[in-house]
Amino acid sequence: MAHKPVREGHPVVFIITHWINLLAMLFLTLSGLYIHYPIFAGLMGVARGTHFFWMFVLIINLCYRIVASFFVKTTNMPGTREVDTDIKNWLPQEANKHQMWPTIKYYLFFKKDYPISAKYASLQKIAYLATIPITFLAAYTGFCLWGPTSQWGIFQAGTRLWASWFNWGGGADLMPMRILHYWIMWVILIFTAVHAYLANIYNFAPSKMIFARIEDPDALEGH
Repeated sequence: MAHKPVREGHPVVFIITHWINLLAMLFLTLSGLYIHYPIFAGLMGVARGTHFFWMFVLIINLCYRIVASFFVKTTNMPGTREVDTDIKNWLPQEANKHQMWPTIKYYLFFKKDYPISAKYASLQKIAYLATIPITFLAAYTGFCLWGPTSQWGIFQAGTRLWASWFNWGGGADLMPMRILHYWIMWVILIFTAVHAYLANIYNFAPSKMIFARIEDPDALEGH
């Protein structure tokens, strides 16, 4: 059975960054889909402006979240209110050492009990940390496509390299980058859907905490 979250495990600052991520993903997805599929005319300028505004918001928010992990304190173990620096949740921990394979077996339905023994399981850490380079890659590909920055050397180099890799050079330079940017969006959306599902697979306590900071009365029951 999963542990229910406590307030100390979700400081207000991290709830705010989570909300910002959610809003950014919502507006980036809607504006991005319109840019890709302009089903009605007249909003392309608004869609592009919205898309790039929320891209900057997402990147700034991500950078702040990374820096904040070094000085904001949160719980490092489930079922307790004891706090320590958040960055320790993302580093190897003795509490969930050798838990990778048992966790994989759990998700493959070969094991009944969830082997979590720290705030985040091994797979959670890997998945969450993987979103950092994926998000920066999405931003980089976006800058490669954005008019004001598409001619900068650092972005032109990536565009030409990606086009050459798929032998789509010449006038189609930007098309491979558009395709890459588009599929990165789907990777992030699929991750978000899986994340939302797994977070609430046992109960809605995580959502109540992250959206309204409501803690279940029995959050520490049995501890």
